Amino acid sequence: MKRLLLHVCCAPDAIIGVEVLSADFDVTMLFHNPNIHPREEYDRRLEATGNLGKILKVDLLEGDYDTAAWFETVRGLEEEPEKGKRCEVCIQNRLEATARLAAEKGFDAFAAVLTVSPHKDAAMINRMGAGAGENHGIEYIPTNLKKKDGFKRSVVLSREYGLYRQDYCGCRFSIRKEPVNIKR
Repeated sequence: MKRLLLHVCCAPDAIIGVEVLSADFDVTMLFHNPNIHPREEYDRRLEATGNLGKILKVDLLEGDYDTAAWFETVRGLEEEPEKGKRCEVCIQNRLEATARLAAEKGFDAFAAVLTVSPHKDAAMINRMGAGAGENHGIEYIPTNLKKKDGFKRSVVLSREYGLYRQDYCGCRFSIRKEPVNIKR
């Protein structure tokens, strides 16, 4: 079975990615998210993803948590709205890092769970993933994990597994001043 490195941003989204892609691949999760702020939030999401790895019996690698480099990458884009240029640059940065690591570690392919979110543009993510794959000489597996109620299923399964489910994207620019009511 081909080995796949799966970029994961959080345990709830990873549930669906692992579920879907494990049918065709031996999946290893990569938690590479230098965008997540503050550090306590990063640690909480990493811990939940590690717990999911144990539940699903899937290995987890952790990327560098270099927030200084991430802030430099998005410098000048701080005032961009959600889904704007800052988000594109952030996603591109994480997909490039995933492709590079997948190639270095001898994986056959890579993918990302970012497409499970109803707030993310799957076509844009897949375009960026394909480009990152070309840049690093590794196959990108396109997904649209929100299909077939992927997001709703992630909510149900994360509750069932007792996993932490965040209420913002992760970067400090997406932290909401007022709590968002998410039906869980």
